[in-house]
Amino acid sequence: MTTIDWDAAAGTFDEEPDHGLRDPGVRRAWAERMRHWLPPAPSDVLDLGCGTGSLALLAAEQGHRVTAVDLSPRMADAARRKLAGTTAEVLTGPAERPPVGDRRFDAVLVRHVLWVLPDPEAALAHWASLLRPGGRLVLVEGVWDGSGLPASRLIGALGPLSRRIDHERLSDVPGLWGRPVHDERYALVARTGPVPYDETADEATDKTTGGITGEVVGAAPVRHREVVDVHLVLRRGDDVLLARRSGTGYADGLWHGPSGHVEDGEDVRAAMVREAYEEIGVAFAPEDLRVALVMQHRGPGDPPRTGWFFEAVHGKGGEPYNREPHKCSELAWHPLAALPDDMVAYCRAAFEAYRRGERFVLHWHEDDDPVGHDPDLPVRAVPLPMTGVSPAGW
Repeated sequence: MTTIDWDAAAGTFDEEPDHGLRDPGVRRAWAERMRHWLPPAPSDVLDLGCGTGSLALLAAEQGHRVTAVDLSPRMADAARRKLAGTTAEVLTGPAERPPVGDRRFDAVLVRHVLWVLPDPEAALAHWASLLRPGGRLVLVEGVWDGSGLPASRLIGALGPLSRRIDHERLSDVPGLWGRPVHDERYALVARTGPVPYDETADEATDKTTGGITGEVVGAAPVRHREVVDVHLVLRRGDDVLLARRSGTGYADGLWHGPSGHVEDGEDVRAAMVREAYEEIGVAFAPEDLRVALVMQHRGPGDPPRTGWFFEAVHGKGGEPYNREPHKCSELAWHPLAALPDDMVAYCRAAFEAYRRGERFVLHWHEDDDPVGHDPDLPVRAVPLPMTGVSPAGW
């Protein structure tokens, strides 16, 4: 626990660029992050350890109903002055046990507070109890000058409290701090409650409908529709990056490439750019990607789907890291020529086909096949021949 006289600090607190947000560029950077972290619709937001109210003001300006709390009377007074003219309420009290009675919130926002508390884990548990079903904890923390909390500690504490945790590195975003920083700074967004359809595990499908909708008009046949997914073959020399699935309900414990579903109105390349950033924090430009392979695949007892596999080279877009610890227990590089056996079967088959130079493949499981690769089973991958005729020769 760190002891700081916050009343004494209140007078100069806003002089730090990320505290007062007086620089328009810094303010815009935090406002953009807040739009991403907080619910998209106007919501009840609890800002704990609000300081002089800079983030509370951004949330209020974005249409949220804000309750701000700070232990320091002078900080709370400064926040009231800053929030004058908004509907925000400012209370004085401890962040770990805020004086909000039995009220519940859609989001609890906490920036640089946990590191000074004597029992961060107990505080997180209490804050989670203040959320409505489906609510979220938004935590901005870090490690600096030997103080602070590493992300791994908070991710471990949030695991039993959350259904999903998004981890975002902030150290390499100087626009947030008004200067370059070289320590560990990060945001965690932990969500509670039931899992909406669009946040289910990347490879999971609705077992009632198979993730496929059909329509019948009169006596017309049902038109076949497929889920389209995207997969990243990230190369570092002769190695590829794999992620071990965890907590998804599908193929947990097995290795798989970073992947996800194409969303409505999204092309496959845009989907791969988005998924790569969401899962491993790498910001590819569309032109960084090359089509590696297209595979139509069917899991055991599941409907068919089509996967686009894209190749990219390590070093572009940033260093990969695990941004979704609620769905991935680790990232690791593996030789493309010696892939692990404990890998999702169709993904391993696709990577092996890619290494052989095959570009269009079918992979059809039998209903009693395991999801994971089994070297004793018959090979299910069938490469499709490509035309050798050039359009110019027609």
